[in-house]
Amino acid sequence: MTPSTMAPDTGTRKPDTAHVRDIDKSSVREASSIELQGLHKRFGKTTIALDGVDLTIEAGEFFTLLGPSGCGKTTLLRILAGLEEPDAGRLKIGGRDITDTPPHKRSVNTVFQSYALFPHLSVRDNLAFGLRMRGMPLERRNAKVAEIAEFIQLGDLVERRVDQLSGGQRQRIALARALVCEPDVLLLDEPLSALDAGLRSQLQVELLRVQKRLGMTFIFVTHDQQEAMVMSDRIAVLDSGIIQQVGPPRDVYERPVNAFVARFMGHDNLYRITARGEGGRLSTELGELHCESPGAGELLLVRPETLDLLPGEQPGKNRLLATVGERLYRGSHAEYRLDIGGTSLQATVNNRGRHLPEVGERVTVAVAAEDLVTLGQ
Repeated sequence: MTPSTMAPDTGTRKPDTAHVRDIDKSSVREASSIELQGLHKRFGKTTIALDGVDLTIEAGEFFTLLGPSGCGKTTLLRILAGLEEPDAGRLKIGGRDITDTPPHKRSVNTVFQSYALFPHLSVRDNLAFGLRMRGMPLERRNAKVAEIAEFIQLGDLVERRVDQLSGGQRQRIALARALVCEPDVLLLDEPLSALDAGLRSQLQVELLRVQKRLGMTFIFVTHDQQEAMVMSDRIAVLDSGIIQQVGPPRDVYERPVNAFVARFMGHDNLYRITARGEGGRLSTELGELHCESPGAGELLLVRPETLDLLPGEQPGKNRLLATVGERLYRGSHAEYRLDIGGTSLQATVNNRGRHLPEVGERVTVAVAAEDLVTLGQ
């Protein structure tokens, strides 16, 4: 297997890759960038899958397409793979226009949710299938299969049939089979969604480490917000075939651009801004609050984890008197539903060394001005 160079530091995560075994570095390649220009796709007369998608993915990025079912993310992935043709627009990989290039001539491989392995064949034969179809000589093919099997730490299983392996092992084989042909881009269509929670979490870390070790461009499709935030250098959130926001996970979560993105990222604390004053003063359904950098949006986002709950009534700037309606104890933290003059507010409080207010208790909710975000509908 021939790796490409490491991805540039994006300022997101730097996972420990010590356990990932070295592979041959004798012929290093650069990772490939991707450019989508005005992609449109319609199914039938009324169903719009993609509505003018413009997107640039940097070489070596772990890039995630995130959104609900039917938002267009899988259609976009299939267009990249050559399995669907856009109605309009162009697609470039590594600066080369491949819009009209057939799938078998694109340096792109896909890992599917269903694994797409041959159950009656051994691990070795599954890994070698693509190489054999390309006419690679037997000796070199065997060497590359042994190399990739060792790289994913399944070298002792190469003679087993795929139907004798666990779900996690089969997914790693599917990943290895896609990587062994050395594509410029690897597409991953919800490859972990069929796994149980524990195994899914483990393979998220393994997949991320493999990508960082190889420096290859990965495009990952998921509807799971937590999965996207854990794994991605950047995220594109789609809705109805339109990209709503692109950015690093932290920006998309903490600074969503509109209500759709906010709600899809799990935010419920959205409140109408009814009036504006000097110094970032906002009149809202909760009461008067001060925002450090108020934009022109009509809504105010108050993230639950930014709130402090103080005992009793403690007046001050950006402090609101509330009554505890519900409390859910979750070990490391507690989740609260608070009532402020008939308006509900969700709060998440770290449990370490804190007094946890009881249901019915009166508390003061405090929030910093820099943690408040205004956004559009």
